[in-house]
Amino acid sequence: MPVAISNDVQISVETYYQNDKLNNMDGNHMFAYRITIENKGEYTLKLLRRHWDIIDSVNGLSEVDGDGVVGFQPVLEPNEKYTYVSGCALESEFGKMSGYYIMQRQFDGKELKVAIPEFQLIVPFKNN
Repeated sequence: MPVAISNDVQISVETYYQNDKLNNMDGNHMFAYRITIENKGEYTLKLLRRHWDIIDSVNGLSEVDGDGVVGFQPVLEPNEKYTYVSGCALESEFGKMSGYYIMQRQFDGKELKVAIPEFQLIVPFKNN
């Protein structure tokens, strides 16, 4: 499981191939990922924005930016965790994702960049 710690925030990622979601008409491969965000610092943080770099071995790099995660901008007290699940469709059987969150310290408004570790998106039967 990929894990990264930056600015007192730990990000852990688990990935799953969603073969039941395979759309043979489009040739897409659906992957789900579960991310756990843990505030290991002493200040309350709010997740404002996200940035993803998504690499598909067929289509190359695409970038995705947006507010919050899955429609929320969670606030994490010290030692609190927030977990969410999202997904990504790739045209190919191989890819990877990485990125960062912009989080805001609630006591002074300072924005912090928190790294999301790179994780692989590989169809399981190709991972032999």
